[in-house]
Amino acid sequence: MTFRKTGKIECVIYDCDGVMFDSLNANERLYNKIALSAGRDSLTPEELQYCHTHTVNESISHLFRLRKELEAKAIDYWKNSINFQEFIVYLIMEPHLIETLAILKERGIKRAVSTNRTTSMPHVMERFGLWPYFDMVVTALDVKNPKPHPESVEKILDTLKVNQGNTLFLGDSSIDRETALAGNVQFIAYKNENIAVDGLIHDHLDLLSFLSNGSYSRS
Repeated sequence: MTFRKTGKIECVIYDCDGVMFDSLNANERLYNKIALSAGRDSLTPEELQYCHTHTVNESISHLFRLRKELEAKAIDYWKNSINFQEFIVYLIMEPHLIETLAILKERGIKRAVSTNRTTSMPHVMERFGLWPYFDMVVTALDVKNPKPHPESVEKILDTLKVNQGNTLFLGDSSIDRETALAGNVQFIAYKNENIAVDGLIHDHLDLLSFLSNGSYSRS
């Protein structure tokens, strides 16, 4: 894979879990409650990692892959008994996120979210006062094909009227990486050197340095 220097970045797409928030504890509490409510054991570490990056429907299907007779009960519990506010309080916002978003906004760089969260995302945005900092939020409910399919990226590009070569995706998982590659946008890894493509950052403010030093896109 080769790279070429490209024009100014006009849009940054953020993943939510693991990038905007440390949400592993919140997700562990949520999916353990769903699992236990339907009559199975707590999640294994491998199952937690799966649920951390996939949609809730995919996650429930995975959790009950060996006990399919309990899946309907788990889905019913999720749809009718879960109070997302109970778990959102365990989210920890990543350092300097708001500060970085504010600077990007001042610079005229558009900001969007592409997440496999579903009905919980509006609650997250509201609780942490994030609506003013983003131009668009795309959840798994807003597309026919969730990540790693590039539909969410394509939807953002089309709505915000930006080009692939001027767009950057910031993610922390292989699913985010696959989404960016499929959408033909640049990909910066957050705190995960194993998936880095166009760069790696460990603090949101580092993104500003990356943008100032020049960015690259696949040729």
